[in-house]
Amino acid sequence: MSKPLSIFLPALGVTGIVLGVAYGLSTRSYKAQEAAAALRAAMASEARVEALSAQMAEVEANAATMVTSLTAPAPAATGPLGLGRAAHPEELAAWDVDVLPDGRGLPEGSGDVLTGEEVFADKCASCHGDFAEGVDNWPVLAGGFDTLADEDPVKTVGSYWPYLSTVWDYVNRSMPFGEAQTLTADETYAIVAYILYSNDIVEDEAFILSHENFTAVQMHNTDGFVIDDRPGLEYAAWRAEPCMENCKDSVEITRRASMVNVTPLDEHMHPAMRGEMHASMAAPAEEDPQGAEQAAGDAALIATGETVFKKCKACHQVGDGAKNRSGPHLNGILGRRAGGVDGFKYSPAMSESGVTWDAETLASFLANPKGYLKGTKMSFRGIKEDEDLKAIIAYLNSVSQ
Repeated sequence: MSKPLSIFLPALGVTGIVLGVAYGLSTRSYKAQEAAAALRAAMASEARVEALSAQMAEVEANAATMVTSLTAPAPAATGPLGLGRAAHPEELAAWDVDVLPDGRGLPEGSGDVLTGEEVFADKCASCHGDFAEGVDNWPVLAGGFDTLADEDPVKTVGSYWPYLSTVWDYVNRSMPFGEAQTLTADETYAIVAYILYSNDIVEDEAFILSHENFTAVQMHNTDGFVIDDRPGLEYAAWRAEPCMENCKDSVEITRRASMVNVTPLDEHMHPAMRGEMHASMAAPAEEDPQGAEQAAGDAALIATGETVFKKCKACHQVGDGAKNRSGPHLNGILGRRAGGVDGFKYSPAMSESGVTWDAETLASFLANPKGYLKGTKMSFRGIKEDEDLKAIIAYLNSVSQ
């Protein structure tokens, strides 16, 4: 063996030993890490198993509770039907919103006639008219005192309703139409005060209705309601078994809403359009080559005036048989002295005015009654459109001829 080889052999042997020891140590370290990882995985799996076991136990407990509740006997009946529970005082108070004839349920508040007139004109007049006279087939709220014995009586707040509480309660809860329960208590008192004034139940424009004097107001028909138990009238009819199905051989439409005109005219509709509408509803006349255009124009204007006059009907009458109501009849008003109808009690402002009614003075008065004649008792707000003023004067002139 050569000398260089003898020198390297021991070195190679030592190197091999070192590498073997290193390999052994690294292998043992890897095995330890692998064992530690396996131990951690086993511990995590055991934790998941314990969590699932707890969830299963909770589900089983809930199921057992549900079965117990479903099979348990019903609680003992505490009322006639054994249903529900007694209402809490707060719940009763939330539902107890009606107003009774003796004033119970009224909130504190007040409102005067003049304020009521403004609120009524803004929120109610589109259906009930500026003076509670009703528009088209919408309810009339004023007048009708001498009609209750008629075949077709006019049942209004003044002529028919026995209790003022009914008026306040209904207005407060259900009006204005489409905007129910938007009125404040003071606005409701004011509207009711104006309705009373429109029915001459109160006569002072300065009258203030409040929760304090509410029960002092005496309605016209308070004593007009009695229990009718006479066996020959409705009482006997309701004792029979009512028909609940197949009660008629056939069903047919006899009238439509468009025929009975249940929707008021739009106040913003141009007067000429209203005149055209009325003219179109009239039967066609034979064509007259001379004056046909003028006659058609006059007829349309008079027809429009008749529509406008509906704002005045609650207080004034015209035509055959017209008589004084809360306002004087208006037959022959053009050319008549203001305050000149016999048998009607005018305000001093009217009877002492010295005015003679012609187209000009009547138009000025109807446009702004209180502004034209200071002190007048007429609470009508006025007719604002010039075309409406011309139309109503043409109508009054036509029925006076």
